[in-house]
Amino acid sequence: MTTRISGALLCLAALAGALAYAQAGDVNWPVNGGVGNIRYSPLTQIDRTNVRSLQVAWTYDSHDAFKDSEMQSNPIIVDGVLFATTPTMQVVAVNAETGQEIWKFDPSGGAGARTRFRHRGVAVHADRVFVTYRNFLWALDKTTGQPIASFGAQGRIDLREGLGKPPAGLSVSASTPGVVFEDLLILPSSVPETLPGTPGHIRAFDVKTGRQRWIFHTIPQPGELGYDTWPKDAYKLSGGANAWAGVTVDPKLAMVFAATGSASFDFYGTTRHGDNLFANCVLALDARTGRRVWHFQAIKHDVWDWDFPAPPSLVTVKRDGRPVEAVAQITKQGDVFVLDRRTGVSLFPIEYRKTPPSTVDGELVATTQPRPLKPPPFAQQGLTEDMLTRRTPEAHAAVLERFRKMKSGFFTPPSFEGTIVFPGFDGGAEWGGAAFDSDTGLLYVNSNEMPWIIKLIPNNDTSLYNSKCATCHREDRAGTTVAPSLVDIGLRRTRDEIATIVRQGTGRMPAFPDMGARNITDVAEFLISGKDKGADPALENDPSRLKYRSDGESIFLDPDGYPAITPPWGTLNAIDLNEGAIRWKIPFGEFPELAAKGLTNTGSDNYGGPVVTAGGLLFIGATNFDRKFRAYDKLTGALLWETVLPAAGNATPSVYQIKGRQFVVIACGGGKNGAPSGSSIVAFALPGK
Repeated sequence: MTTRISGALLCLAALAGALAYAQAGDVNWPVNGGVGNIRYSPLTQIDRTNVRSLQVAWTYDSHDAFKDSEMQSNPIIVDGVLFATTPTMQVVAVNAETGQEIWKFDPSGGAGARTRFRHRGVAVHADRVFVTYRNFLWALDKTTGQPIASFGAQGRIDLREGLGKPPAGLSVSASTPGVVFEDLLILPSSVPETLPGTPGHIRAFDVKTGRQRWIFHTIPQPGELGYDTWPKDAYKLSGGANAWAGVTVDPKLAMVFAATGSASFDFYGTTRHGDNLFANCVLALDARTGRRVWHFQAIKHDVWDWDFPAPPSLVTVKRDGRPVEAVAQITKQGDVFVLDRRTGVSLFPIEYRKTPPSTVDGELVATTQPRPLKPPPFAQQGLTEDMLTRRTPEAHAAVLERFRKMKSGFFTPPSFEGTIVFPGFDGGAEWGGAAFDSDTGLLYVNSNEMPWIIKLIPNNDTSLYNSKCATCHREDRAGTTVAPSLVDIGLRRTRDEIATIVRQGTGRMPAFPDMGARNITDVAEFLISGKDKGADPALENDPSRLKYRSDGESIFLDPDGYPAITPPWGTLNAIDLNEGAIRWKIPFGEFPELAAKGLTNTGSDNYGGPVVTAGGLLFIGATNFDRKFRAYDKLTGALLWETVLPAAGNATPSVYQIKGRQFVVIACGGGKNGAPSGSSIVAFALPGK
């Protein structure tokens, strides 16, 4: 629990200087995703006429990037100070006008961890900064960065406690910060996607003491609504159904809105027959008590990992000339659900359509799934032969051969042959969320247009690694989107460090305390030396052991590493929520090496979201390989300005004003899908202001 502060007096002096800048005309960015999670700024100093003059105002670099690290933080700006998290999960406070570091806190206690974290920042309230690190929730003094001793135990609480299960067997954290309502911090969670699972219950903690005040069971327990949509006592084994992308609070209605993910295991649901409430649901809860007000389930018995990728956005739309308060929910599969904020009733028609059955023994998928009739999908849904790449004849022939060996079609379940899931597990929409402009009723969403492949294989190998680890990390240890590569892990971790992670879990990785010391040592030895001690007979009777597992999901690429379909491979969309229509759609992103050969405007994979301003602009980074930060005309989609960032801006920008000067700031962490990593935060402003 060290803080790496150069001195309390220096820290206080720097903070006092920053606070001196705060004026009546200053505008904060006080919460993750902006107020109401609509990523909107009322500032107008930077507009269509002058955005081309935008330049770097300052750059802050935490200098802790490493191979494959990421930094997805949406910076919080309060009273002239910017708060964010870095690639190694240090928390920094920076002067938001100059970029000067004020303080830094290292929740690892100086361990200098080199584990990839996907983390979206902090929550700031009154005198404290809340941040999660692994299974701990910390409360830090906003002025000094020191842990607040009166919160929990010396500044932190253990999130494994209070879930109704033995803490030693759980792995839980939060990749997205919580929200504060009155004296409560309402917190979502990140949990493993394997079995046995950690439940993704939503909880509220006292902002002063850390005491748990309420809990909503996203996997219902006996006597609770939804219990009959699962097998009896499934809550004891199942996990997931977590609001990993965050929650949104409406203080006027005293309601908190969450969008939950799929239940574990993601792709084979024989341990959870039924519709599985409250997985894949938009949930409205009483913010004071956690009581359910309403829910809407968008996918029943999800086996596609089509989690809701972003928290609900609080929007106001027009119906018959009258304003209606609603929530807009974007999805990985490319839909937008627009629901009345008080009742959950859809403002556009929803049709329940038949979906294909599973061909995998034991699996029982839902026979119908809900589909909104408006707005139209902002992503392509389902892959056909005519959509396959024509980039080169050789590429087309190669992907066509693979395509014909696999199953395809929207809502086609996982299979032994391999099933193409399109939109893929990364969307469609992603965790960057949507921006909403109440003046026009336009919702802005960036979308991935990249098919993925899921293939089920028999889980008949009882070696420890293949039974416990290969589902996420693959048999070849190359890693997947949900788990890092373990190739050459011995160069980055000691045996003791590996054993500790296996025993205790971390983030989305489950803990395996019951594996036993000898087996944990054997797994660590295998990861370092490649020597497998063989089968463990006890695994045969493990209740969490499934008959089939994933061979490791992957993007469907051509032989040269590009998406296996014709462009666009990423889009940016403006959707009219008043009329339920797409107003404009443009390709979003490029591959620089293809653009150099004349293949431009292809779009690319993109992670991070947009922010829209009253000045008529839409700012967004997100594109993975061209590393650009762009400003568009929000009404037409015309590109007005762009620059190249130090690393991809896989994060959502923040917009704020200090001493009458407007800034746009973005974290540049890169690291997605093999892109270079970075650790800088870059702020832009107009010159001479």
